[in-house]
Amino acid sequence: MLHTQTIQITDAPPGEIGAQITGIQVNELAADAPELEMIRQAIYRNKLVVIRGQDITPEQYVAFARKMGTPQVYFQENYHHPDFPEIFVSSNVPEPDGRKIGVAGTGHYWHTDCQFQKHPLSFTSIMPVIIPKSLRATYYIDMVKVLKNLPAELRKYVDGKTYIHGGNNRYKVRPCDVDKSIQELIDYMNQIVPPVEHPAVIKHPVTGEEALYISSGFTMQIKGLTYEENKAALQALFSFIEKEEHIYTHHWDKGDLIIWDNRTLLHKSSRLPAGELSKSYRIGIYDQYPFYVGIENNG
Repeated sequence: MLHTQTIQITDAPPGEIGAQITGIQVNELAADAPELEMIRQAIYRNKLVVIRGQDITPEQYVAFARKMGTPQVYFQENYHHPDFPEIFVSSNVPEPDGRKIGVAGTGHYWHTDCQFQKHPLSFTSIMPVIIPKSLRATYYIDMVKVLKNLPAELRKYVDGKTYIHGGNNRYKVRPCDVDKSIQELIDYMNQIVPPVEHPAVIKHPVTGEEALYISSGFTMQIKGLTYEENKAALQALFSFIEKEEHIYTHHWDKGDLIIWDNRTLLHKSSRLPAGELSKSYRIGIYDQYPFYVGIENNG
């Protein structure tokens, strides 16, 4: 077991996100290692952490996730690693035997993971496996800061409001979907992940911070507004949220293990230049707390 003094956590400057963690190898941490709680608290405090210098197998990655909380098994099997269903594979790299594993081109839109579900995902962890030569990055928006800076004319679309979220427009077509109509696919997605409601503003169960909980990727409408009101309100909100000045960029490096808090951050992945190969593993992790104050625990 590692000693606590070996871990080095460099917090983000005040008002920014992203802590750097060095001095540990996550596969060497025991299940009761104090470093695990130190990492969790760093995530809550900084919203995003990057653990540097990791070289772990898929099995070790899953084992670490289990020590951090409860790993998610994503509801669509076509994203799964063949040996570890907890690992969500984003890849355009064919296997040596020609098999296609995972899904290429994931997450190129602003969202927070599983916002379209009753119990959204607490943490997301990413482990790069093959990094493109030209560019591979993840972009983030701090929704605590966005809420604080929200103009008065937009607050009327937020204060006391409930938002409806859905994921059917992000469905990845599978080979078994051949000959199905678009409407059949929409009906299927609405059946397995029906639209859900969440407050416009959520309160973090650990830090007490309030964050705007909306994304152009999954938010469908503001409850109680007409179609025309929704269209104008959401366009104005998304335009403000996605301003360049709100965006933080993390460029992946070999050996990075990235974990962030989905309660407070939006994210999207960079688009891959034509001909570039990319592969990454993702594990979603539920912590021990409700997603936000006022909702029942993830269970």
